[in-house]
Amino acid sequence: MRKTMMIFLLIGLFMPILSACWNQKELTDLAFVMAMGIDKGENRRFQVSFQIVIPGNVASGQGGGGGGHGLPIAVYTSSGDTITEAARRATQKISRRLYYAHTNLIAVSEEVAKDGLLDILDALDRDPEFRTTTEIVVARKTSAEKLVSALANLDKLPVNKVTKEIESTEALLGENMRVNIDEFINGLISHGREPITNGYKISGNQNMSGKSDDLKNTRSEAVLSSSGLAIFRNGKLEGWIDREKARGVVWIMDKVKSTSINIDWNGKKNAITMAPIRSKTKVAVNIKQGKPVVNVAIEFEGWISEANTTVDLTDPKVIEKIDKSVANEIEKQIQSTITEVQKKKSDIFGFGERIHRKNPKLWKKIKGNWNERFAELEVNVKVDSFTRREGIRTKPFWYDINQ
Repeated sequence: MRKTMMIFLLIGLFMPILSACWNQKELTDLAFVMAMGIDKGENRRFQVSFQIVIPGNVASGQGGGGGGHGLPIAVYTSSGDTITEAARRATQKISRRLYYAHTNLIAVSEEVAKDGLLDILDALDRDPEFRTTTEIVVARKTSAEKLVSALANLDKLPVNKVTKEIESTEALLGENMRVNIDEFINGLISHGREPITNGYKISGNQNMSGKSDDLKNTRSEAVLSSSGLAIFRNGKLEGWIDREKARGVVWIMDKVKSTSINIDWNGKKNAITMAPIRSKTKVAVNIKQGKPVVNVAIEFEGWISEANTTVDLTDPKVIEKIDKSVANEIEKQIQSTITEVQKKKSDIFGFGERIHRKNPKLWKKIKGNWNERFAELEVNVKVDSFTRREGIRTKPFWYDINQ
C-alpha cells in the first residue's frame, strides 16, 4: 500500500513537467517568414527585408497572389550591422515573433554579393530554426527588397514561384540548378571548388513590383524570372554566366535532366532539335609532364523533338550524321563555357577537388594559387550522341510540301 502511494505521489509531482512544453509557441504569436532579402543599408551595413505570410489571405479563395480577400504577404524591412541585429530591430515594426522554420528563399543583392557573403552565412547556418536547405539567389539588376516584395499570378505565395521556377528550369531547360545554403557553404570551404548560385531578376517595370494592381492584368508588368548563374570567388560575386554557357556548367556538373540542342540541316538554321532522354557526364584527371589535364566525357541519348526540314529519319546514315552534329554542338557549348569561366579564374566545376583525390602530393604544391592555375588548365571535352527515338513521324510533312 505504501509503495503504491509513493508511485502516485511521484506521478503527481512530475505531471506538471510532463504535460507542458517549455518552449511552446502559439501560432497567433508567430510571424512566418517565407523569404528574406538582404541589401546594403544606408546608415547600417545591411537592410533586411522579411516576406511574411498572411495565413488568412492565403487560405481564402484560389488563384494567384491577388486572389482572395487581400494580399498573401506583407514585407517589413529593418537594418543592422549584422543579420541578427537587423532581425531583432524588426520587432520595432512587427507585433509577432519572427519564425524562420518555413523560410524557403534568401535573396541577396548584387552589391552585397560583390562585397562577399561570408558575414551573412554564419547567422543562417547557426540558427537552429533556420533550414540550411533554403535556396539562395542573387537579385540581378534589382534590389533584394523588390525581389521578395514581388507578387505572382499563378502562385499564392510568391516565394513558391521562385523555387518552383528554378526547379522547372533545371528539369526542362538546363540553364539553372537548385543551390541551397548548405551547398553554397560547401563550395566556400572546399579547397578546389568555388560556389555558384542562381540569379533572379524582375523583368519589365520594377516599380510595379509588389503592387496588387499589376495582378489585375492578364499580362503583368513586373515578372519574376530566373537569370543566369552567379559565379563566386573567395565568397565574392565574380561575374555572371548566361544561356548556353550556363547550360554548359550544368552539363559538366552532370545535372542536366532535359534541355534542347538545335543543329542546322540542309542549309537551314536550327532545323532539327534534339532533346535528351539520358545524359551522363564523367570527369577524369590525368597527369601529363607533371601538370594536371582534365577530360570531360559526356554520353548523350536523345530523341528528335523537331525536324523542320526535309530529312529521312529512317536512314541510318542520316541518323549517324545527326548524332555527330549534335555531339559537335554540345562540345562547342561546353568548351565555350570552360573558356568563359576560366577567364573569371573561379573553379566552379570542382576540378581542383578531383586533382586532390587523384594526386594529393601534386595538389599540395599547386593549391596555393589554384584559381590562377585553373585559368590555364587544359580541359578536353568528348561527347558521344545517340538518337534513340524519332518521335511518331519518321518523315516530316516537309517531304509532301517539297514534292
